[in-house]
Amino acid sequence: MRIATLETNLHRIRLPMALSDSTHGTITHFELITVRLRDSDGAEGVGYTYTVGAGGAAVASLIEDGLRPVVIGAEADLIEALWQRMWWRLHFGGRGGSVSLAVSAVDIALWDLKARRLGTPLWRLLGGFDAAVPCYAGGIDLDFPLDALLRQTDDNLAKGFRAIKMKVGRARLSEDVARVRAMRQHLGADFPLMADANMRWTVDEAIRAARALQDQNLIWLEEPTIPDDVAGHARIVRDGGVPIATGENLHTLHEFTQMIAAGGVTFPEPDVTNCGGVTVFMKVAHLAEAFNLPLTSHGVHDLTVHLLAAAPNRSYLEVHGFGLDRFIAEPLVIRDGNAIAPDRPGHGVAFDWAALDALHD
Repeated sequence: MRIATLETNLHRIRLPMALSDSTHGTITHFELITVRLRDSDGAEGVGYTYTVGAGGAAVASLIEDGLRPVVIGAEADLIEALWQRMWWRLHFGGRGGSVSLAVSAVDIALWDLKARRLGTPLWRLLGGFDAAVPCYAGGIDLDFPLDALLRQTDDNLAKGFRAIKMKVGRARLSEDVARVRAMRQHLGADFPLMADANMRWTVDEAIRAARALQDQNLIWLEEPTIPDDVAGHARIVRDGGVPIATGENLHTLHEFTQMIAAGGVTFPEPDVTNCGGVTVFMKVAHLAEAFNLPLTSHGVHDLTVHLLAAAPNRSYLEVHGFGLDRFIAEPLVIRDGNAIAPDRPGHGVAFDWAALDALHD
């Protein structure tokens, strides 16, 4: 079957409450960029990507102006060939960034279309390992007072989560240490706890922070410094004394290869919406497996649960949806600390298109 139509839309969605971290500041909206493909039989595939408030129009324009000519009329099943054609069409002005987001959205739609046509859930099409994926609640809570942070944690425990991630990267390291210690005391000695610095520190600051947090039994310390500093990440892993997760801001397979080969990451953390789509995410998963590394994820949990359900080296699925649940027919199910990959055909994310369109009224 060949691709007959491609529709791109940009939606600006207000968060239920303003959130903040150490680098993005206060986040009030996110931008959702959706792609709907239909083949010559009328079957549909849906893909999407997002930004944390800016740049979405550029991504939508890249899809419409740069990728539409590649996709329309192409054989829908030849996903790897289409990925290569999309990548090289925009390579000179891309090699990451907005181009990777645009390619990701179309690639996701192609995989959804293929799985729907076959009548199988995406996680089974990708190989199938285990539909129950350990998950954690990812709080965006750097500026929360401590009592609010602990209340949020209790709410997440009540929802079935059995692992928690909190933000660090405040003005004083002593504040971060005190908050992590309070969380550790609240959760207990062996409860899975992660901390995320959102690239806040220099390498030397990150090493000091990691050492200060060594006794808190963190599963990992996430994004301690900028993703561009591969050698710096290797120093942090070597000298900091805690496992390191990074990858949500790595946009190509080659960037993951460099980080992993250098020993700069303990938990590779791709985001399917910005690393190149399902095609590249699964290559990163296999690369991590070859290096005997556990895989985690960033963002879009309703989709990513399928990818980790197909990966034997998966660790934890990150769950936070930027308030997207209210636009999805059947949001992710959490049961006893596991996210359950659905058995609906495709990725199973069915958007309420009318509600999304009403945002523009």
